[in-house]
Amino acid sequence: MYLPTYWGLSQTLWRSDEQGHGPIILALGLWLLYRASGELLEMAPRPAHAAGWGLLGLSLLLYALGRSQAVLMFEVGSQIGVLASLLLLFRGWRALRRVWFPLFFLLFMVPLPEALVAAVTAPLKSAVSATASSLLYQLGYPVGRSGVILTVGPFQLLVADACAGLNSMFTLEALGMLYMSLMKYTSKARNVSLALLLVPIAFVSNVVRVMVLVLVTYHFGDAAGQGFVHGFAGMVLFVVALMLMLVADRALGAIFDSRRAA
Repeated sequence: MYLPTYWGLSQTLWRSDEQGHGPIILALGLWLLYRASGELLEMAPRPAHAAGWGLLGLSLLLYALGRSQAVLMFEVGSQIGVLASLLLLFRGWRALRRVWFPLFFLLFMVPLPEALVAAVTAPLKSAVSATASSLLYQLGYPVGRSGVILTVGPFQLLVADACAGLNSMFTLEALGMLYMSLMKYTSKARNVSLALLLVPIAFVSNVVRVMVLVLVTYHFGDAAGQGFVHGFAGMVLFVVALMLMLVADRALGAIFDSRRAA
């Protein structure tokens, strides 16, 4: 039922910089479900028919509404409810509790409403632009800023939505959640602290990304900044974010309990 949805996303939204993380989240979510499949099959079936059928009907209604009215948030998000309802119908509440994290993880691939994205992205773009231009100016570069347009030497660069941080924040939050799930820390305070720290980590990483693009454009020209290096800067963002996340995790280990679940 969802194959046409995936195909449509692969031809449109997943090709954009803003939602390019969608197939990664889907693949990781399915992998997490596969990891738990052996344990689910060993569980004694205790179906929760009332809750299962109710959730399935609601999810299918949400899918029909999203599919017919082109509301991707409903169409894509409904599959989480469908999966949860099938678990309730075939295995029961215990199975649903066992795989709550993979289902929650799939939320990160659900497209957000454009109005919400635009409202949050605008101040993020301004903050990223202001911070990057200020740091480069302090380093001695001839950088000026007008809103989200940066001027360096004879070049002008527009800080686009992909560099604003909102989508990378969602991606980094998802990867951080995956990291915490694999590490299995028993300290809830440590997990919550790391999840909250991923927000400023994403912001700092985006500032680094913009600074790299500005420096490359200034030293090597506009063609270099908009070519391979532009895509490579996205890789730099996640490398920087990963390093900062590991540093933050190590620092939190000195404060909170580092024990892991079996």
